[in-house]
Amino acid sequence: MTRLPRICPIGIPQHVIQRGNNRQICFGGELDFIAYVKWLKEFSVKFDVDIHAWVLMSNHVHLLCTPRKLNSISQMMQALGRQYVRYFNQCHGRTGTLWEGRFKSCLVEDESYLLHLYRYIELNPVRAGIVEEPADYVWSSYQINGLSKSSSLCTPHVLYTALGRNTLERQSNYRQLFVTHIEHKLLGEIRVALNSGMALGNNKFKQELEIQTGRRLHKLTRGRKLGQCKNQV
Repeated sequence: MTRLPRICPIGIPQHVIQRGNNRQICFGGELDFIAYVKWLKEFSVKFDVDIHAWVLMSNHVHLLCTPRKLNSISQMMQALGRQYVRYFNQCHGRTGTLWEGRFKSCLVEDESYLLHLYRYIELNPVRAGIVEEPADYVWSSYQINGLSKSSSLCTPHVLYTALGRNTLERQSNYRQLFVTHIEHKLLGEIRVALNSGMALGNNKFKQELEIQTGRRLHKLTRGRKLGQCKNQV
């Protein structure tokens, strides 16, 4: 079955995840993380993608990014994936695939969901029980977005910059977003959208994108099967 081409409207943020094949390890140590970040920076610049937030876990990667050219996220991820697999196989004496097929992604409505995606991504190590606070995990963007660590990889989204009048105020207000964990309902919405490739946003956002792209970006409501009795339970 032919796979549909990815939808990549310019200027619309996307949540991206790429997993190791069969959830196997894709980062074996610090040098692997360093190499991946280096090439992520290189290819995000080459293909004109703004990277707002990220987390590198032992067997998967989350990114929050905005394309500035058509198909730029796919081009970035393909180049990054090939480069990193060659490096990883050579360094670890292995052959074959590393990633679990194509990366998954979903379009994100910025006004309602973008800052939640920042939190979802940077809280990943906390949910996994690796650290107690997001600030304790080095391989995410939290120390850049919430503290004073500098990074040439990170491009702040306009909604992030609107959190304060200056850097200190922005970072303080950003840290306040992490006082509470993400609600279970919202976690479910984020995961369903990402796994299904549907848009994450309100109905107006989805309808406008469907008109723009000619593709369905919302899940169909499951109705009663033909001939099913109304009072059947």
